[in-house]
Amino acid sequence: MATYIVAITGASGAVYGLRLIGALLKRGDDVELIVSPPGFLVLKEEEGVERGADAASSIRRYLKKRSWDGKGRLSFSDSSDLMSSAASGSADIRGMIVCPCSMGTLARIATGASTNLIERAADCMIKEKRGLILVPRETPLSPIHLENMLKLSRIGVTILPAMPGFYHKPKKVEDIVDFVVGKVLDAATVENNLFKRWRGGK
Repeated sequence: MATYIVAITGASGAVYGLRLIGALLKRGDDVELIVSPPGFLVLKEEEGVERGADAASSIRRYLKKRSWDGKGRLSFSDSSDLMSSAASGSADIRGMIVCPCSMGTLARIATGASTNLIERAADCMIKEKRGLILVPRETPLSPIHLENMLKLSRIGVTILPAMPGFYHKPKKVEDIVDFVVGKVLDAATVENNLFKRWRGGK
């Protein structure tokens, strides 16, 4: 099993990040979680997750309630902690996923302006040529957003907007969440069966 950095920022769609963490832990992968201050506001507003004294425990309680938890290790680094191992290119990290990714975070990653641990860890992924996946959740997209995404895509970053398909005939919100998270895991070359795959209309 591998270690992945998962970052949650202040874009809407915190459930995508939580479901992703659960899917990785269930496989037995380890997750190094980083949440920006606006990310914690969205977690509380959208999913009722309070940071509390121990952020990892708060997230784990949420996952257990939904049977999303697993045997992998979940650790938490504060977004201001630039002494974290995630801030070094020598850390044994398979890849990083920012899910959801705000436009501000995406812009700072695109310019190399590492103002916090999320952006520094992303910078390390780029310079070490490891997998970096950004899951933006914004609409409509401005020319500035599109230019930043194109810049990152050209240097090998995967831009995977939270755009669900509907050919799998979702019956509930969880089906839509699983589709997006399944596509994220596909991009990270992590095997999963979170959504029904297209079989040529069969």
